[in-house]
Amino acid sequence: MSQKDGLHEDLHRGLQERHVQLIALGGAIGVGLFLGSASAIIIAGPALMLSYFAGGIIIFYIMRALGEVAAAYPVSGSFSAYAGAFLGPLAGYITGWTYWFMWVVTCMAEITAVGVYVQFWLPEVPQWLPALAALVGMTVVNLIAVEAYGEFEFWFALIKVLTIIAMIVAGLAMILFGVGNNGVPIGISNLWSEGGFFPKGLPGIIMSLVMVMFAYLGIELIGVTAGEAKDPEKTLPAAIDKVFWRILIFYVGALFVIMSLYPWNQLGSIGSPFVLTFEKLGVRAAAGIINFVVLTAALSSCNSGIFSTGRMLYNLSLQGRAPKYFGRLNSRKVPINGILVSAFFLLIGVVLNYLAPGKVFTYVTSVSTFAALWVWAIILLVQMKFRQGLTYAQQARLKYPMPGYPVVNWACLAFLALVAAVLCFDPDTLVAMVVGSIWLVLLIVTYYAFGWNKPQLSRPNTKKIK
Repeated sequence: MSQKDGLHEDLHRGLQERHVQLIALGGAIGVGLFLGSASAIIIAGPALMLSYFAGGIIIFYIMRALGEVAAAYPVSGSFSAYAGAFLGPLAGYITGWTYWFMWVVTCMAEITAVGVYVQFWLPEVPQWLPALAALVGMTVVNLIAVEAYGEFEFWFALIKVLTIIAMIVAGLAMILFGVGNNGVPIGISNLWSEGGFFPKGLPGIIMSLVMVMFAYLGIELIGVTAGEAKDPEKTLPAAIDKVFWRILIFYVGALFVIMSLYPWNQLGSIGSPFVLTFEKLGVRAAAGIINFVVLTAALSSCNSGIFSTGRMLYNLSLQGRAPKYFGRLNSRKVPINGILVSAFFLLIGVVLNYLAPGKVFTYVTSVSTFAALWVWAIILLVQMKFRQGLTYAQQARLKYPMPGYPVVNWACLAFLALVAAVLCFDPDTLVAMVVGSIWLVLLIVTYYAFGWNKPQLSRPNTKKIK
């Protein structure tokens, strides 16, 4: 296969199965669960569990669509390379740069948040200093080797997982046995005692979808690891198959415990549900523990952002959709220039977020959600085009076929369109549709203005599927 098709890379396959498993798990568990769960609960009430359940099903099928193609063509350019090869060069160009933009915007908020979290313990330290230290530290980690990125992400994800498991176990002990409540079981009556299970009705469930889908942002990082996984045909399906159950346990399970312990209509005004749960058990350092966990979650996001943006710029250069400068690898097979340029933009973000008003974080999450919706829709369309190009015999021999094709694809696309429509109903999230539309127009203009439309990508050779 030639480099011209954008699906040939020279990256080092240094990510082990445990790395890919925890990267997938970490991508499914974000800061939103620890900090944003209270505000999401106010929007939908206990029925928020159904929103996460429905969103989890959609995300699972999107990952299955990505897995079908990635098992055949495991490259770090992932959906950008696939879009360029199967949907056309313009689609690959827009998708690659939009994913880069999504992570740069997200990480601008995350590294600034690091400064806020550190001030919890060290209020005298200027906010920009920890943010800068986080950016430099994660950049260095990514420049060392892909194994270093994988190792850091493994431990960051493990911290989040263990915290949620501890919270769920402790919460169930209170609900069933009255631990921390003088031996009186709390039960689950709070799930319906305050206005019923659907206090905000169907509109509440629908309006919560924006925040729900933002929480899942980053899970598609599984595809970006494909180019550097040691055994992608084995590790990617193993990671993707567990996505739905992880979502069920960590999101729905955690929300079940939280809303059983506390009336849903009080959670928005009494602090983090995680802190409250641990404090109820008598853990005095609960606020500090959760602050540490959220700090590692922000560092994890920064780490993944630098990793993915560097790889996306690298693959765009291979496609002929970005300067060849980004195609350079260092001696450890790491895309050094793509990483450094992305880190530079994040450095600008440290300054911008420090000077910007508080609402910048709402804008950032909304813009990131818009970009994620684009990428997820492209993944579904790519898989459909990929499958259409195969003979019946080749389809029967696929290593990891997506179930329910093509009906499930269209159902998932309709769901993503619904979330995009919901973005338009709130002035704070409407900005995402405006910024997103301007971004897409800007990309199309630069695509033709800089001549990125001239090189033609060849379609991958599907004869390799045997």
